[in-house]
Amino acid sequence: MSFFEELKRRNVFRVGIAYIVVGWLLLQVTDIVVPILDLPEWVDKLVLFLIALGFPLVIFFAWAFELTPEGIKREKEVDRSTSITNVTGRKLDRAIIAVLVLALTWFAWDKFGKGSEPFSEQSMAQSQEAMDQKKALTPEKSIAVLPFVNMSDEAENEYFSDGISEEILNALASVDNLKVAGRTSSFAFKGRNEDLRTIGEALGVGHILEGSVRKAGNTVRITAQLIQVDDGFHLWSETFDRELTNVFAIQDEIAAAILTAMKAELLAGETEALAADETNPRAYELYLLSRQRIYERERATIESAVAMLDEALKIDPAYAPALAQRGIATLLLRRANYGDLTSEQAEPVAKAHFDRALAADPNSAEAWAGLGLYHSNRARETQLAIDALEKAVSINPNLIDAKNWLQQAYSSLGDSRKALEIVEDMFESDPLYPPALVNLVQGYNRYGAFDQSAEAIARVTPFLAGTPNFLDAQASLHLAQGDCVTGMPLLERSLELDPDSGSTKFGWGLCLLSLHQYERVLTEFMPPWQRIFSMHKTGRTEEATLAAFERAAIGDVNPLLALLNREDRPQDVVRFFDDRWTSVAQFDAEYPGGSFGNDVMLELAFAFSRTNDSERFEAAMQYVRADHDALLEQGIVVNPLYWQEAVYYALSGDEQQALNYLERAIAEGGMRYKRIAWQYPALKPLEGHPRFEAAQQKMIENINRQRVALGLEPLDV
Repeated sequence: MSFFEELKRRNVFRVGIAYIVVGWLLLQVTDIVVPILDLPEWVDKLVLFLIALGFPLVIFFAWAFELTPEGIKREKEVDRSTSITNVTGRKLDRAIIAVLVLALTWFAWDKFGKGSEPFSEQSMAQSQEAMDQKKALTPEKSIAVLPFVNMSDEAENEYFSDGISEEILNALASVDNLKVAGRTSSFAFKGRNEDLRTIGEALGVGHILEGSVRKAGNTVRITAQLIQVDDGFHLWSETFDRELTNVFAIQDEIAAAILTAMKAELLAGETEALAADETNPRAYELYLLSRQRIYERERATIESAVAMLDEALKIDPAYAPALAQRGIATLLLRRANYGDLTSEQAEPVAKAHFDRALAADPNSAEAWAGLGLYHSNRARETQLAIDALEKAVSINPNLIDAKNWLQQAYSSLGDSRKALEIVEDMFESDPLYPPALVNLVQGYNRYGAFDQSAEAIARVTPFLAGTPNFLDAQASLHLAQGDCVTGMPLLERSLELDPDSGSTKFGWGLCLLSLHQYERVLTEFMPPWQRIFSMHKTGRTEEATLAAFERAAIGDVNPLLALLNREDRPQDVVRFFDDRWTSVAQFDAEYPGGSFGNDVMLELAFAFSRTNDSERFEAAMQYVRADHDALLEQGIVVNPLYWQEAVYYALSGDEQQALNYLERAIAEGGMRYKRIAWQYPALKPLEGHPRFEAAQQKMIENINRQRVALGLEPLDV
């Protein structure tokens, strides 16, 4: 018997055919299931790989083994006279025919059963419409600068290639009406062999600039190419061989060539890219490396950046970019951020560097941004911060940190709409910049736009899932709806990855307070006002009072006023006020309402009402009403505002409206101390009212439900 006939006898061909057909069907099922279950794209490739890997194994099995009535045996152990391979072969024939019928049925449905013909006028029109819509969403004058590849012999020169890429990005960002994808999002594709069309769609740009940098001694070779995303066409490419002293000129040449290639003369307004600041090559290298270190936002790397910047400034004391980054790094090393410097230690040093930078270059965007950060952290200097940050963004629209600090400043003034507009712009230009997602979600949450928050999270899930800011954004969406059960584990996972995040601790602390876990607040390093409240609630009143006076000494007066009112000491509140301000108007100028209401002015109004100071009580209430009306007119629906409205109407004597807002706050998940009137003394007159007691009981039931879900004992009411 020939080898070919032996293969037929052992049903090797039949098994192979059956395996191929079944494998094909399995691939079709996988192709449907993967997108439905939102599985990664590599699952399709894995299934194909496993099927291909299994084919030779199946062929070997069919050759070496035989199916007998007693089970599977090795072929050489089977007596040829009792072999049933012919019976097995007929069964395989029937199985193959059945599977082929299924395959043909699937093929026919896939091609003809889903609707219109694949090349019908209707389907072609729909396809063209979809393509037109996608193209319309991508501005023609838009570009992403991918990090240039480091081709130098030394891997540590990567900071230099990154720095060159960023300098070109910043130069292009200064051109009017040219959309430039932000640094964070562009650099997120570093080292990833992604299709350029995928990158273009993710960043919403029509052009990609990529290149390489080879640095050797005092010479540098920079290769750059500009590619059109939709068809991969190379619009322009160039190689520059220069002495390192001419690296600034290379950056300018590349930026100018890109604008020419993109027909920048069609752009409205200024079409010249921002020229690079020239300095000593060594000072420039130190500046680039320090900037990369600062981006890492860790204490050790920021401290090393400070040392590098100091070295650069010894070489060139008037180099504005280095002066600006030195000031920013100093502010980032404060205790409130990533270091252990006090504000008294950090702020004068930072301010001196910003002043020197602006003296050297009045149009230094980095220096204006740093100055804005300086003012934004100082009491009663928010407008100065806004002015400086607006100036920075006008010079370099791609300074994403400056935009973030700017939206925070507007938010602190209560202008939530302006803050949200800035964050939406940040998210559009730099969607993978982590703070953009958190702030966008929080902005949408203020308006009750939870669906939009979820959509924003979904957009960046493939790129940011599992990162601290992504977890914070998810938690924020749940906390805004009163769900600490889902939100707290997300925050805890975020803190495991970034233990020093103040914003994460703030959210986590809110849940701890809501669930009456005051001792836990005190054992963790939580925001000062949360610690002061917890000290007071756990009987450490004297310690809480001292801490509150310390905060008031540096401009944070709300914890002190609230504590004194809870202690029934309104006369001390008035005395504290009289020692520092001559009028309610002066106080409001220093402490305007924020994006959640004007709780500090409400504390003052309560104290005036308790001391029968009707004139100043009315003045304080007018400021509260104006601030709250401004928020309500913007469409703000945050839970803290409802609690403050309840207090406002209780002080106004409008019992029904106070109860309306109290019930709304609790219905939407609001949680406060189990005896509400202890936390809000202005609501004491409502105690005993059936609606008040029912609302309070509903709140306690919600707290206990969430405590039990988190493994805690219910409150003893």
